[in-house]
Order: sequence, then C-alpha cells, then structure tokens
Amino acid sequence: MPTVTYICPDGELEEVEVPVGTSIMKAAVSHGIESIVGDCGGSASCATCHVYVESHLEMLPPKTSNEDEMLGDAASEVLPNSRLGCQLVMRDDLASLVVRVAPEQW
Repeated sequence: MPTVTYICPDGELEEVEVPVGTSIMKAAVSHGIESIVGDCGGSASCATCHVYVESHLEMLPPKTSNEDEMLGDAASEVLPNSRLGCQLVMRDDLASLVVRVAPEQW
C-alpha cells in the first residue's frame, strides 16, 4: 500500500499507509495526526488541511480554481507547493509522497 510521510509542525515524522482513492487529509485525520484539522470534512471549503508538498509535486493534478480560492484564506503562508490535503487523492504512482503540514490551520 502507498505511504505518505507527514512532517508535522513540531518536526515529528508520521508515516501512514494510505489506500488508493483516499485523500491525504482523511488518512491523516483517521490516523490521529492532530496538526491537520480537516474541519469541512474534505469539501475544500476551509483550508484546515493545508500542506506543502515536498515530493511528487510535478505528478499532482493542477489546483482547481476552488482550491486556489480556499488557499487564499489559509492561516499559514501560501507557497508555490501549497495544496489542500483533501484535494490530494492517493494513487499508486504517488507512493512515498512527502508533505509538510502547514504550521497554522486556523
């Protein structure tokens, strides 16, 4: 099963197996990674699953206009590799994805 390594704001690394078809936000929340809130449940309407993609960025689909809009409301600085975890759905070719959780989600 593919894995995602989450680099939490405190520097802790959390490696989680993520089933294909599952968003990295849902995987983080279900594995108790408290630094990802996912307040809206994955509907891309709150930006509380803001991550910085550290690997595989070129393999991800482009941001939608809605994702871009929601990132505009993010509590942490938005960088070129900023994405919403709810919009990143695991695929086999994304195995070993690494994301850094944005330090502020609220």
